[in-house]
Amino acid sequence: MADYDYDLFVIGAGSGGVRAARLAAMSGARVAVAEEDRVGGTCVIRGCIPKKFMVYASEFSSHFKSAEGFGWTVGERRFDWPTFLERKDIEIARLSGAYVTNLQNAGADLIHARATLKDAHTVAIEGRDQTITAEKILIATGGWPTLPPDLSGVDNAITSNEAFHLRELPKRVLVVGGGYIAVEFAGIFNGLGVDTSLLYRGPNILRGFDNDVRAHLTGEIERRGIKVILGCHHTSLEKTESGLVSHLSSGHYEESDVVMFATGRAPNTANLGLEAAGVALNERGAVVVDRFSRTNVENIWAVGDVTDRINLTPVAIREGASFAETEFRGRPVAFDHEMVASAVFSQPPVGAVGLSEADARHGGRKVTIFRSAFRPMKSTFYGGEERMLMKLVVDEASDRLLGCHLVGPDAPEIIQMAAIALKMGATKAQWDQTCAVHPTAAEELVTMREPYIPPEL
Repeated sequence: MADYDYDLFVIGAGSGGVRAARLAAMSGARVAVAEEDRVGGTCVIRGCIPKKFMVYASEFSSHFKSAEGFGWTVGERRFDWPTFLERKDIEIARLSGAYVTNLQNAGADLIHARATLKDAHTVAIEGRDQTITAEKILIATGGWPTLPPDLSGVDNAITSNEAFHLRELPKRVLVVGGGYIAVEFAGIFNGLGVDTSLLYRGPNILRGFDNDVRAHLTGEIERRGIKVILGCHHTSLEKTESGLVSHLSSGHYEESDVVMFATGRAPNTANLGLEAAGVALNERGAVVVDRFSRTNVENIWAVGDVTDRINLTPVAIREGASFAETEFRGRPVAFDHEMVASAVFSQPPVGAVGLSEADARHGGRKVTIFRSAFRPMKSTFYGGEERMLMKLVVDEASDRLLGCHLVGPDAPEIIQMAAIALKMGATKAQWDQTCAVHPTAAEELVTMREPYIPPEL
């Protein structure tokens, strides 16, 4: 057996890489992790966690309005962006430090440097004139936001990475994109008092989600003051004395102080030396893996966004854990990517698990739809106009729940519990046998008895 420096070398200390490294090291394996940036990856440093803090901060503007409706006298309100940034950065530093401590306590070595592959068993540590050998190598380098390469003036735009560190809040912002990140940041900026527009080239936001969810959310965010521009894209971006002018394919233009592109993320595989090791990539530059996260090279694996399967932090964590269980704990397991719940922290938020109505029908199934749109109890009290949407997609033949889709307060919290039932294969009859918790919005999920029949067009 070859004598290697480590049993496992992990490139990337994000959520997936750290989980795999910790579990492998705790099994007694010799493990090293290389990270060229701060430990924690996208989620902790420039993704889910700081974004959720920003969502919390931005929600207070609507909370103050509803408080007045409940009889509270709300005084002068002022948001201080520098104070928020300082406290956000302190918390992110604490979390990153906790990741470092957990790795060290597990017995893994942490190398604060960029690592690239020289061959299937050897990595080079940049800036140190050092090479390290390992029996197994795990690629966990995540993804990175992209900008349209051929757009004139795109150098004046930012991505979500820079949005976390703006020196000051703009008065006007144009967010470009229709996915999670774009919709969430549009809500954040709007809630913080920024004049916000959302531009997307498609016919509606949140491609891949249920069409009722997409339409409902569009109406709700427009109600909150976000200008939604659909079906067109940039032709150029011009910097002027008064701001940034976005020239659009529709012939119109939008002027703003900041233009933030959230039009996609690319797998972070460039210049990693994957070609030297013979690791296969797909047309998007993602590492190609099997159900056990193994690449075409026998001793190299990859987990998380770098594989471009389901790009969610909990998925990366489960993929990393499954790898460690299989390779270092003698318990072969492949993470099941079916029925993975997701949440969009838009305002209002979205929760979804399973198939959309369209996907179910396109798959050849006959389905029954249960749907309810209503004003939540809290909103009705003070005359608010917000409406919540709940939708179930049920297979006619088996009565099994194929999909659950929510838009409204606490949707991400509710969908976590709904996901358990759908993952277990619950039927609508079993769902209906569950007694409601009253008074809650969630009770609507188990009290929808009559199939939804859409109105005639």
